[in-house]
Amino acid sequence: MIFGDVALDAAEGAVLANSQQVPGGKLKKGIVLGPDDVAALRSAGLQSVMAARLEPGDLSEDVAAERLAQALVPDAGRAGLRLGRASTGRVNIHAEAPGVIEVLAERIQALNAVDPMITVATVPEWQRVGPRSMVATVKIISYAVREAALDAACHAGQSALRLRPVVAQRAQLIQTSVSGDDDGAKGQAVTAERLDRLGVALGPVQVVPHEISALAEAIRATDADVVLILTGSATSDVADVAPEALRAAGGRVVHFGMPVDPGNLLFYGTLGDRPVIGLPGCARSPALNGADWVLERMLCGVELTPGDVASMGVGGLLKEIPVRGRLREA
Repeated sequence: MIFGDVALDAAEGAVLANSQQVPGGKLKKGIVLGPDDVAALRSAGLQSVMAARLEPGDLSEDVAAERLAQALVPDAGRAGLRLGRASTGRVNIHAEAPGVIEVLAERIQALNAVDPMITVATVPEWQRVGPRSMVATVKIISYAVREAALDAACHAGQSALRLRPVVAQRAQLIQTSVSGDDDGAKGQAVTAERLDRLGVALGPVQVVPHEISALAEAIRATDADVVLILTGSATSDVADVAPEALRAAGGRVVHFGMPVDPGNLLFYGTLGDRPVIGLPGCARSPALNGADWVLERMLCGVELTPGDVASMGVGGLLKEIPVRGRLREA
């Protein structure tokens, strides 16, 4: 692409770089100049304009943006995403349903390293989204790019985006009470709000004594797709009441603790093929905490390893929740 001041005698077919006022109206930047446009520019007293001229091997911005978006999401229907129409070198990509977004970050990074004029911006990995949420935008910065560079970017970013839709339909929150006077209303309401964001139903309020046997019986009895535990006394060890109750119910504890604050005292495991999450006490607040990141992935059937949890530490210092018992800076 050749960019610069172009005499009007050579401007036909070039892309106008700056909007120009002409008799009877305005020519907007980005248009491909035709004979009538050039005549209007002459009538405005101009002899030249700033413009871009495509060379052999160049692709226009909209063609390039559309091709790159299709490389990122080759089968939009299967990926649960929708590609917008290309305009001014941009294609927006939206989610079609609730879920979390899987981003192959290394592919996006490789794509963005090919040519500074070829860019893709996405939401963070595993971000929760709703229907019609924008998850990425493709933007060709210049009016045209070399086809060879675009081909390299398409190869680097192949199939880098997809929606992981919600697979759970119903969850059960089991709360424990130490004193016997906790009706569980607050924990139930906040949890219902979290689940509703992804269209997951919550079972009825259930509060049991803070004892291994009582909690194990409740865990064993539920048939919900996801089991959530919120204890009246914080889980402070992998052998505490809630993890032991999960084992006693026939389940398995996969991991305890996470480098996200608030949210450190979380554990998760399985009961058969169903996920079980021991929520930290901060989950009684609607504010973002580490449990949100774990819960959202598991509701969408995304496998979560201890290594995945360990990687959450970078970016894991979240906004303090003032109502929690022990603040970072008392």
